[in-house]
Amino acid sequence: MPKSSFTHVESWVFDLDNTLYPPHVPLFDQIRQRMTDFVMTALGLDRAAADRLRARYWREHGTTLAGLMREHDIDPDAYLVEVHDISFDDLTPDPELRSRIAALPGRRVVYTNGSAPYAEQVVARRGLSGVFDAVYGVEHAAYHPKPDRRAFEAIFARDGISPSRAAMFEDDPRNLVAPHEMGMRTVHVAPEPLEVAHIQHHTDDLSRFLSRLI
Repeated sequence: MPKSSFTHVESWVFDLDNTLYPPHVPLFDQIRQRMTDFVMTALGLDRAAADRLRARYWREHGTTLAGLMREHDIDPDAYLVEVHDISFDDLTPDPELRSRIAALPGRRVVYTNGSAPYAEQVVARRGLSGVFDAVYGVEHAAYHPKPDRRAFEAIFARDGISPSRAAMFEDDPRNLVAPHEMGMRTVHVAPEPLEVAHIQHHTDDLSRFLSRLI
């Protein structure tokens, strides 16, 4: 039973994409396509080459944006506006998730590798506006992306979060390594569990998991 493992938690940090909405919702498919479009235009590549580069930068740098900034000096703000100009029609409100998050004691924040304005739109579409105390995007970490530990340190310092008294909910297992090392309680939100040391809990249903903590 996970409840006893979270009695010390005062800050609840939630990733956004594929965490606060189900992975079958094709939001990130749109973003991925727009990333490839951006790389094509910015670097003059055909679609196949741009898509390979997008994926390589994600693997090697944590995000495609980080690779573009480090290797091509791309303007991050223009990129973030372009790739997040998508349709939100597939998102629906989730009253149960709202009630579960609202019931958590302490501070509740969203932290995403996307932009904060994009995150605010997703939060609103999910019916979660007003539930979170803060929403942070990659811009708030000086464009350092998760899984870079510097990114987490920047966000936690900005918000006053003590990692030893916090929990992180995240779909990408890479992004739970640094939080675990920093002393956070880690929860992998994904269809299938992954047996690795830095993941302490797994759930394929965030609302149900949160209901067991109150």
